[in-house]
Amino acid sequence: MYLGISSSLAHSSPEEWAKKHKELGLKTVVFPVDCNAGAEKIMAYKNAADLAGLTIAEVGIWRNTLSANLEERQKMIDYSVEQLKMADKIGARCCVNVVGTPYGPRWDGGYRENFSEELWTMAVKMIQEIIDRAGPSRTKFSIESMPWMIPSSPDEYLRLIEEVNRPAFGAHLDVVNMITSPDRYFFNDRFLEECFSKLKGKICSCHLKDINLKEEFTFQLEECACGKGTLDLELFAKLASAEDSQMPMIIEHLTSDEEYIESVAYVKRRLNV
Repeated sequence: MYLGISSSLAHSSPEEWAKKHKELGLKTVVFPVDCNAGAEKIMAYKNAADLAGLTIAEVGIWRNTLSANLEERQKMIDYSVEQLKMADKIGARCCVNVVGTPYGPRWDGGYRENFSEELWTMAVKMIQEIIDRAGPSRTKFSIESMPWMIPSSPDEYLRLIEEVNRPAFGAHLDVVNMITSPDRYFFNDRFLEECFSKLKGKICSCHLKDINLKEEFTFQLEECACGKGTLDLELFAKLASAEDSQMPMIIEHLTSDEEYIESVAYVKRRLNV
């Protein structure tokens, strides 16, 4: 596994950005600028990563490519195409988004209709359009697994991959996002095995975090920093490394650079990486 963080860390130049990640003992990065930054700036960051020996794990999109507003939807699809083109040019492992939704006020929110056949059809066509227009040769386009929209399970991911039917479509595995039941929570070791078994050969990047059961009268889970929950991190790392010795494992959703640095130190100690 190649450890990385979603934070770009406070920096004043591409060289300082790469240096800070390298000094933390990281081997991969999330690209910190988007396709609107200009070719010179994009290549400066790409070259800094290369010189530091850092792979580029992910280019993020984080836009609603299924917006109910059709003009907005097309705008976000166009942006996704340019992001994927950029990702391919800089040799990123994947260009990632979530499916999005047209069914409510929150673009990444949970709604019953997110699991409708209508949504499936829209999602498949959207993914195919982005891949076909961008034509990547090195980078996979991927959809991050999510709790309340597809793909929320490895079986849903397999169905999505089959229906999209494009070699440039890969799986982005966020296991914590799919832990949504007592079975998956208490037996997360079995769920980890299921994910890597069913998605073998298709996973291009993973998010690394933890999950904890809150002490309430209803079943409530909360995402947390590595080591503050119950996820079998050792098994996660073992399975990811078996899938690909250079598999990106990206620590995310912490609130400060200091928290990221602390989490990196913890993960390195615990997993001996």
